[in-house]
Amino acid sequence: MSLNPVRPWRNIYRRKSRQIMVGNVPVGGDAPISVQTMTNTDSSDVRATLDQIIRAADVGADIVRVSTPDESSTRALREICRESPVPIVADIHFHYKRAIEAAEAGAACLRINPGNIGDASRVREVVKAAKDHGCSIRIGVNAGSLEKHLLEKYGEPCPEAMVESGLDHIKLLEDNDFHEFKISVKASDVFLAAAAYQGLAEATDAPIHLGITEAGGLVSGTVKSAIGLGNLLWMGIGDTLRVSLSADPVEEVKVGFEILKSLGLRTRGVQIISCPSCARQGFDVIKTVEALEQRLEHIKQPMSLSIIGCVVNGPGEALMTDLGFTGGGAGSGMVYLAGKQSHKLSNDQMIDHIVELVEKRAAELDAAQDAAE
Repeated sequence: MSLNPVRPWRNIYRRKSRQIMVGNVPVGGDAPISVQTMTNTDSSDVRATLDQIIRAADVGADIVRVSTPDESSTRALREICRESPVPIVADIHFHYKRAIEAAEAGAACLRINPGNIGDASRVREVVKAAKDHGCSIRIGVNAGSLEKHLLEKYGEPCPEAMVESGLDHIKLLEDNDFHEFKISVKASDVFLAAAAYQGLAEATDAPIHLGITEAGGLVSGTVKSAIGLGNLLWMGIGDTLRVSLSADPVEEVKVGFEILKSLGLRTRGVQIISCPSCARQGFDVIKTVEALEQRLEHIKQPMSLSIIGCVVNGPGEALMTDLGFTGGGAGSGMVYLAGKQSHKLSNDQMIDHIVELVEKRAAELDAAQDAAE
């Protein structure tokens, strides 16, 4: 929940959903909105897949999905689940036996379309495996793979068809007395996805997994996802999300967190407020921000940092950040701590000094957190 009694126009009231567990990660209810990604390695390559999972977890991924299209993948999944630092969702398409094998291998969640894995007896087998092994299930509805009868009924993928598909899949699980599920209704079209998710949010209290599927490359996909997911999150819809990019899964996690941070729904790491730079800048803002983003990636404690090229907006931005640097003249600028002027610093010392200040502050916050626990 993002609530601000001083600035009520920043409040976000999250939709009330029931809560499920994906491994040790709560999803829905009052749990933080979790960030997911998906590996793009050969799932039967345990080492490569684990390396990618670990890199994603290091930048904040709460949950990672792994595709399991064949038996070699589900065999590898056992070791992957055992060594993964975060819960693993097994991605299943069509073959119900892969779902059963994934549950037996230790997957925390099975991503399936119940209507695509066979008749009622096969759905029962998958549900039994999920119950026996403590798996949750994600129902994954996609505009690109809607059931034939729905396309015939509605003529094309539309919000109503996607919601109907989702509710049909929910009924298949609930008829088997299974309620540990979340659901998504993804589309590559932002308007279609947003409308489908709004309809779904009104039709069920199940936790909702957000995504704009096949969003595109790093830049275009980030923009499309920020528009689609950002608006839904602003409306209070969404309990977990994945940003789908044709890029390194690590980038998906970073973008997901930035979307949540921009709305005040999650806080992790350093949020840099920086100007686009212009002829007034007292130092190279763009190169400085690029260097700081790289050197501060390891910081997990939430912190705000303003990097502004001149004194037009610099002091005002620094008032609202934990740390700040504002360009001045003659090769130096002003360092701000907790919104107040602290000391002057030469531009050539700036990056190292700011990294040192951030790391020191993060260490203090870590120590205070440890003491409180």
